[in-house]
Amino acid sequence: MNIKRICCIGAGYVGGPTMTVIAQKCPHIKLTVVDINESRIAAWNSKDLNKLPIFEPGLDKIVEEVRGRNLFFSTDIDEAINEADMIFISVNTPTKNYGKGKGMASDLKYIELCARQIAKVSRQNKIVVEKSTLPVRTASAIKSILDNTGNGVHFQILSNPEFLAEGTAIQDLLKPDRVLIGGDASTKEGEVAIQALIDVYLNWVPKEQILTTNVWSSELSKLTANAFLAQRVSSINAMSEICEKTGADIREVSKAIGMDSRIGSKFLNASVGFGGSCFQKDILNLVYIAKSYGLNEVADYWEQVVIMNEHQKKRFSDNIVSTLYNTVSGKKITFLGWAFKKNTNDTRESAAIRVADDLLNERAEISVYDPKVTEERIYEDLNYLGTRSSIENKRLLTINKDPYRACKNSHAIAILTEWDEFKNYDWKNIYKNMEKPAFVFDGRGLLNKEELEIIGFIYYNIGTGN
Repeated sequence: MNIKRICCIGAGYVGGPTMTVIAQKCPHIKLTVVDINESRIAAWNSKDLNKLPIFEPGLDKIVEEVRGRNLFFSTDIDEAINEADMIFISVNTPTKNYGKGKGMASDLKYIELCARQIAKVSRQNKIVVEKSTLPVRTASAIKSILDNTGNGVHFQILSNPEFLAEGTAIQDLLKPDRVLIGGDASTKEGEVAIQALIDVYLNWVPKEQILTTNVWSSELSKLTANAFLAQRVSSINAMSEICEKTGADIREVSKAIGMDSRIGSKFLNASVGFGGSCFQKDILNLVYIAKSYGLNEVADYWEQVVIMNEHQKKRFSDNIVSTLYNTVSGKKITFLGWAFKKNTNDTRESAAIRVADDLLNERAEISVYDPKVTEERIYEDLNYLGTRSSIENKRLLTINKDPYRACKNSHAIAILTEWDEFKNYDWKNIYKNMEKPAFVFDGRGLLNKEELEIIGFIYYNIGTGN
């Protein structure tokens, strides 16, 4: 089957970059990314590439190359669905905050709405590709909707989970470790659909890196990958607390165990905790799946990964309070970084949000600088928690576009995101303009302890005992 037109429903962190790279590598295919969010589509279409709704290194250059050539962003969802040979579903699947499975299960209402709209609009056979991270056997629900509410149109359902790391998403798309495609190879139609998607990726991905499985294995592989990565972060963070109590240095421990070829060095940096849109959500989804099958011991095992992560955030904020003589009321504390990791403007589940909430409850005055996160986003993150009124949040927390101004007259600096630029600051000048004693709480192990202590800072890094 020769794919000529692709529609992607969802112009977010996955849909936008993924379709952009496919457009660059497949100039013979017309790709249309659609979304009901008019302001998001307007941002994707902005002439000012600095106003794209997503920041990823290298994304703007590819958008400039392909937008208007064979990549289009639109709010006309029906038209894009109707003309497409292949439809990617790349909408949000947040954790449910209501009803059965509240706080753990994925909310699939947007997936179901997409399926119903595809069924309603389609007038010809189509391949529907799950790109969102979904619970196991979601494909059967999508197929049931498409087969029973459609117009006699036949659909093939594929699972093609993304394995992108925010901050390196473009490189992950250009040179993926693997491309996973799940489908029903037991039928001729299923084989054709699988091959059609393989043929799209073969335009730039080596054949040996394209893996095919059944749909259920593909869906579960994504959850499992994120669970394993998050588990490593929580494991090393758990050891960091033991290091602090015993006088061991977590950096030395991490290096020692990382040199074991069976373990490897990745995801072994102790920190204030993981964030992002996937890790916590996917683990909680996995916990819910295990519980729904009565696998309570399995559920408890994976839930502990999330519990440890939340503990690490709370431990970090508690350490700031105790170190600053058991009170931060009226004290200025500067946050360098609000995004959950460097090279992204994504703040979902960022450790900075929870640490800020804890300190604001202690009546600290927080000043925030992040090179990519907007002022609106920061206040929205805090207001969403509902701990304080929006007026109180704006009174206690300010945002600065200049990092030196953000640090001026502060009692302490907390590093919450590992932006590379922080390493190049004039720390002598920053120290000179701070209250004394001046503290640095390095939640990402980014800065050099010895250099800062020579300047005069009192330095704290997770897992080093000081």
